[in-house]
Amino acid sequence: MDSLTVQQTVARHLLDVKAVRLRPDEPFTWSSGWKSPIYCDNRVTLAYPEVRSFIKNALADAIHQHFPDAQMIAGVATAGIPQGALVADTLGIPYCYVRPEPKAHGMGKQIEGYLEPGGKQRVVVIEDLISTGGSSLKVVDVLRANGVDVLGMAAIFTYGFPIADQNFDSKSVSLVCLSNYETLLSEAQALNYISSEAIESLSTWRQNPAEWGK
Repeated sequence: MDSLTVQQTVARHLLDVKAVRLRPDEPFTWSSGWKSPIYCDNRVTLAYPEVRSFIKNALADAIHQHFPDAQMIAGVATAGIPQGALVADTLGIPYCYVRPEPKAHGMGKQIEGYLEPGGKQRVVVIEDLISTGGSSLKVVDVLRANGVDVLGMAAIFTYGFPIADQNFDSKSVSLVCLSNYETLLSEAQALNYISSEAIESLSTWRQNPAEWGK
């Protein structure tokens, strides 16, 4: 894979370990109610040491390149928790993770880890998958409310929805993703995972996912 880009290599890894499943003839139903020809579960990559290491190192390299002043990594619960811990360990910097809601018992924490009191730590958020970006950006809001300087977010994969770009722009959050939907389709076709006819259906879905399949 030496001649492949990071985007292509990550896409191939996701296909090889079946973290991504393409099924245009039998679409999945997302929690939003959208019908989708693709299902992505990047937690599957954790079971494969070679893939896990590649993604960990690629995320660390992306942070070095785009966010060189990062002092801490924050994982998005739940799928971003292990990825964030791996990256923080690789970079040798502190780590925390952020829950969707504060705990209903104990200390009632929403951020698990240590933040310097009164400080303004420079943090990069780690996410596994970007769809609309809504849930990921809620984590940014929580961190900022606790005095954190969020430099940006790094993720394994994005569907590349325009609404996600708008949401990240509205929060002034820089987003870096290792791979994306267009690259995935290109690699899937090159590896004969799907037919040319299926590619057309998959491409149409991303243009209007809310209406696709109805």
